[in-house]
Amino acid sequence: MKQRSVYTIIAPILILLVWLISSKLNMVSSLFLPSPEKVAIEFFRLITLSEGNLLIDFLITAIRVFAAFIAACTLGIPVGLLMGYFKKVYDSLEFVVEFFRAIPPTALFPLFLLFFGIGDLAKISIAFWGGFLIVIINSMYGIKNANKLRIKAAVIMKASKVSLFTKVILPEAMPQIMAGMRTALSLTLILIVVVEMFIGTSVGLGHRIINAQLVYETSEMYSAIIMAGLLGFFLNKMFMILERRFVHWSGK
Repeated sequence: MKQRSVYTIIAPILILLVWLISSKLNMVSSLFLPSPEKVAIEFFRLITLSEGNLLIDFLITAIRVFAAFIAACTLGIPVGLLMGYFKKVYDSLEFVVEFFRAIPPTALFPLFLLFFGIGDLAKISIAFWGGFLIVIINSMYGIKNANKLRIKAAVIMKASKVSLFTKVILPEAMPQIMAGMRTALSLTLILIVVVEMFIGTSVGLGHRIINAQLVYETSEMYSAIIMAGLLGFFLNKMFMILERRFVHWSGK
């Protein structure tokens, strides 16, 4: 375990060293790449401010991500399961799902703005839409790719349709469903940060990043980018813990 923990910090240390050397040798203008020390000082200043605190931006972005992600999973998983289990449902929805999956969610910004305005609902709806389609696809193929041998064994043993689905097919599909949820979580974070940059808001990491960039406050911009990275890292780690807890049979 200790050896593994050592390896996990090698890449961050290398990136930090390259950054430090680049700034010391003035390989990149400090206007575009401030030194690590300057960014660190600005980062801690921003998280200790009484007003305009970076932690508030972190919290608001995290709330928006959770709202979009939970909505995407709540609606996407049932739709995907129905499409995977019932051929008629699949035939009815295949074109619609595949059509909208081919359209980048960012291309739908104007449409969501027309329907939902520029408030939080628009931001969450855009991120929800991107995650929703990913969850549907993974849930559907999780059902379709369930182990046929185990299903046949359950049928031979005269398992009821309910038991067959809940005790054989759904557990078989869960690893892929969870993989889809994990991907959707990352995508919702990306979309939330992007829409915070371009759709009217006064708080959020995306808003902080774009505002700092516009006035060349690059230390503040990098601080907000680091905070967004930390949010994504912690969300992913939390999800991995839940995945190991609830889908412990994956790969067995």
